[in-house]
Amino acid sequence: MDSIDISFVFPCLDESETLAECIREVRTVLEQTEAQWEIIVADNGSTDDSRDIAQREGARVVPVETRGYGAALRGGIQAACGTYVAFADADGSYMLEHVGTLYRKALETDADMVIASRLSGRVEPDAMPFLHRHLGTPVLTRLINLLYRGSFSDCNSGFRLLRRESFLSWNVRATGMEFASELLIKSLKSHAKIAEVPSGLRPDRRSRTPHLRTWRDGMRHLLFILSERPEMFEWAGLLLVVLASAMQLLAYGKGLTAIAGVQIFDYHTQAMLIPVACAGLQSYVFSWFLYLTGTDRPLPVTRRLISLDEAHVFLLLILWALAECAGFGFVLWRWSRSGFADLDMIRFILFMTHFLCLTGFAGAGLLGVHVFKKRDRPA
Repeated sequence: MDSIDISFVFPCLDESETLAECIREVRTVLEQTEAQWEIIVADNGSTDDSRDIAQREGARVVPVETRGYGAALRGGIQAACGTYVAFADADGSYMLEHVGTLYRKALETDADMVIASRLSGRVEPDAMPFLHRHLGTPVLTRLINLLYRGSFSDCNSGFRLLRRESFLSWNVRATGMEFASELLIKSLKSHAKIAEVPSGLRPDRRSRTPHLRTWRDGMRHLLFILSERPEMFEWAGLLLVVLASAMQLLAYGKGLTAIAGVQIFDYHTQAMLIPVACAGLQSYVFSWFLYLTGTDRPLPVTRRLISLDEAHVFLLLILWALAECAGFGFVLWRWSRSGFADLDMIRFILFMTHFLCLTGFAGAGLLGVHVFKKRDRPA
């Protein structure tokens, strides 16, 4: 059997209305190339006659049990035989006549991935909801470009061509719609060569409701984009904790101070610094879990903390409990000395609360890290 140059994958879940037309459109274009090709329908549990239609149209059906857009695509790409794999939705909205353009671009530039940009081409009336076109996709695209040094116009395009060998090395794991963002981010972090060509979008030809859920899937995209930058949460968290704690020390040591006519470092300052420091610590602890699930390298102090063994974590928690008892015991002792009358220790209590909250929350975070590391996690 001759080697396959291009495999085209359609993710499919009950696409009987439009699947045959999409397969024919791709086949017509591929037949005009000199490439050896195949068409794959990655069926995600269709209950209509999508499988029968795919087989009648000469496509190879690959059943994918795990539900989700990303799972279907990943299963289809893994089963593909081509050096390059292109994919698009089977709803008739993508301009599939451009698959040849994507393939030629990949050959000309030796690209690992070529993206068919909807927004840099012609988007037909009613093809894309207003929020998707003017808010969701542009904002997410700019965020990816900013955080991962990309230069793209459409991060959510579901029409792409990629080198199969490169895809397998990126370890893309998303099962849902965030597959598109993960694919782009993992390729950027791997320093892959990526190109983009203008394409466009037509209205969905199906009569049923699309699988896409705007707010749910948009949030999944956003969370994944942020989760691949743990250093952002690490640095921001540490900065907030250090600055807020340093100001707490100054407020406790200096007391009410006038600077340029503004009174600072009073009780209100001390009280407000506590939630600021706790928010910073939450961000920092969040980065610990992101580092545990990814391949990014943390700062030395972070690496030491998340690598502490159980004995050291237990010791830290004991010391924290003793410090809390000592602090409250001291306050109780001072109160008893005053005959349990009014107690003027608010400055000390705010100072103590600040650092006991930080150490207590950090200890709880370390416990969570150890429980997380001991869990059996999917590969």
